[in-house]
Amino acid sequence: MNDLHNDAKSLIGAAEGISRRDMLKAALGTGFAAAVLPVSAQTAVKTDTEGLTADTVTVLVDGYPVPVYRAQPAGKTGLPVILVISEIFGVHEYIADVARRFAKLGYLALAPNLFARQGDPQKEPSIAELQKNIISKTPDLQVMRDLDAVVAWARQGGASADKLGITGFCWGGRITWLYAAHNPGVKAGVAWYGRLVGDATPNTPRHPVDVAANIKAPVLGLYGAKDTGIPLESVEKMKAALAKGSSRSTFVIYPEAGHAFHADYRPSFVEADAKDGWKRAVEWFKENGVA
Repeated sequence: MNDLHNDAKSLIGAAEGISRRDMLKAALGTGFAAAVLPVSAQTAVKTDTEGLTADTVTVLVDGYPVPVYRAQPAGKTGLPVILVISEIFGVHEYIADVARRFAKLGYLALAPNLFARQGDPQKEPSIAELQKNIISKTPDLQVMRDLDAVVAWARQGGASADKLGITGFCWGGRITWLYAAHNPGVKAGVAWYGRLVGDATPNTPRHPVDVAANIKAPVLGLYGAKDTGIPLESVEKMKAALAKGSSRSTFVIYPEAGHAFHADYRPSFVEADAKDGWKRAVEWFKENGVA
């Protein structure tokens, strides 16, 4: 997949001539996905936009306008870059808020809508229908190309894309591992409870355990011991696979946490572990040259 990193330059165009319909479609970071309603509003973190530029930009990939939620300190250039990769629910309010949290720390945070071609995950009424109609139809190859294009867009806009980090949640955690193997320009990653093993399909031919030996950047894996969908034995398999390469990747396992323990808008939220994980993530990026 590394060849795609070199091909990305030919896939990018200026985001001009986009119709009003496309721009409206591109609006991201508002509301929550229908499949996870009702939201636990009493725990949801709210990060304001004071001192920030927070909006939606578009990046053309093969002529398709991919919407990207962008948050950064207003008027600043030369910023380090953090790619924020969503759960299966897309770039809704929670993911936008995470991007703003990074922006408050001095980053250009970019959260692309990686399901844009397949549909709107926020409108799917159930997780089962979301998986069937959108997630299963989103190829890893497409995702890698989109992320390459977003990184190139950031670089062309004056960001310090040599200081590139990536973080993702659930589906986005899996993508974090894959992109760290795909793009040698990634300095560090933080994967929150991303699936590590799985069956090969045309759209998902390889999983993190299959590419672990190719990962050069250090990736911090944050996982819950009570996650019924990601058993600890799969974490052990990933550790063994990573040991065959040169990455300084490592894991932190939270004994009392299950899946989605950072998702502060869901009942799965574990505040103490979420705060600890966030602190570790911020420190990880700084320690590994993404600052």
